[in-house]
Amino acid sequence: MANWTLSEIAAATNGQLIVGDNTLVVEGVSFDTRSLKQNDLFIPLTAERNGHDFIGAAMEKGAVASLWSDNVEDAPKNFPIIKVEDTEKAFQALAQYHLNKVGPKVIGITGSNGKTTTKDMVAAVASGRYKTHKTVGNFNNHLGLPYTILNMEADTEVLVLEMGMSEQGEIEVLSNLAHPSVAVITMIGESHIEFLGSRDAISKAKLEIVKGMTEGTLIYPGEEPLLNDKVTSGYVDGTVNKKVTFGKNEDMDIYPIEIESRLKQTLFRTNKAPELVCTLPVPGVYNVQNALSAILVGEEIGIPISEAYVQLEKFELTKSRLEWIDGVNGSTLLNDAYNASPSSMKAVLRYFQEIKVPSRKIVVLGDILELGEHSKQMHEELSEAIDLSKIDQLVLYGDEMNALYNKLLKESSDTPISHFSGEKQELVDFLKETLKPEDTVLMKSSLSTGMLEVVTKLSLGENS
Repeated sequence: MANWTLSEIAAATNGQLIVGDNTLVVEGVSFDTRSLKQNDLFIPLTAERNGHDFIGAAMEKGAVASLWSDNVEDAPKNFPIIKVEDTEKAFQALAQYHLNKVGPKVIGITGSNGKTTTKDMVAAVASGRYKTHKTVGNFNNHLGLPYTILNMEADTEVLVLEMGMSEQGEIEVLSNLAHPSVAVITMIGESHIEFLGSRDAISKAKLEIVKGMTEGTLIYPGEEPLLNDKVTSGYVDGTVNKKVTFGKNEDMDIYPIEIESRLKQTLFRTNKAPELVCTLPVPGVYNVQNALSAILVGEEIGIPISEAYVQLEKFELTKSRLEWIDGVNGSTLLNDAYNASPSSMKAVLRYFQEIKVPSRKIVVLGDILELGEHSKQMHEELSEAIDLSKIDQLVLYGDEMNALYNKLLKESSDTPISHFSGEKQELVDFLKETLKPEDTVLMKSSLSTGMLEVVTKLSLGENS
């Protein structure tokens, strides 16, 4: 377990220990009293609510010290306090101090889709040889990333960091905090186009991941022109000295030469080891691209492709991503409702329509958010990936999905199509009445749409 003395923390954050013993040891950090553990340092952040107001709760949960940027007169008496100018910046500074102290090789991962899956794959590959720590859940922003770093144990050798964003400049901040030596961009899609305006702007935002690098390695999809044009024209040359590509065609450094898609697995061979087969324990041809980037990361840190395959064959996805769940009435749910973009929804639809299942295929899609003025068009364009002859029922949820619903109604098909909005209980009740034994159900939407609530109510555990 990592730990720091109060004197270390004060020095790292350019703070001043107001109350407390310099030698007192802190064993962890937390900015949320709900997850705070015994002997943690409390970080009272100021956002929608002032974190300083929760110092009492933090003390009750076992915090042994706290950063403090409010008036010192308002701080609790006889409790260790380190006065800092800004608790968020101090939080990040402490993370940088810990990162420098431990000194792991840092792998940064970003992209419009697939970054969490790629993070899980990269961490699995690295863990075959190295003590590895990775981003947990969706802790991938300006608060989650330093939290991940500070929860890294002192003997960590490889640190795998997912870097998310919604606006320009956010990934640059994360890159300058973490200083990755290897950076991966999974793909450029439409996520956050509401705030960035275009896919070109999204590509520039993702390339901010190289800003904190020094003679690093960039691994990226070479068939993406918005990235390839910039990279080959010298856009990243100031911080990157090695560029490696993955993709589907023979111009890439690594590409698949054979792919087999199964219900719960995906098998593939690559040009780098045509004699070897890698079996991913997850469905979806699109996951091969994520695996290719993980293999390249492995090569950068000295892991042969044969060892990478062994690790990939037993990697575990973060919860709620292509997760098979026993559902009500003897059905099976494929839960992919943690996040969505038009490109990821199209990809999982194409996979689902081609797999063999025992009985009926039912597709439940919820709104894709953060598309702004492009929302109506992009929801309508989902129809390009929907073959109604290959599914038995389509159920849509949310105001934005109304555009797809109206477009599909114009097509000639015997497949029932339903649309719901507002309270989800009506959707839940409909599905409970509709689902039959051996039905296979795809559940896909943006997280904020709340489809996970529907998944929970349809899971066998909720109803047993």
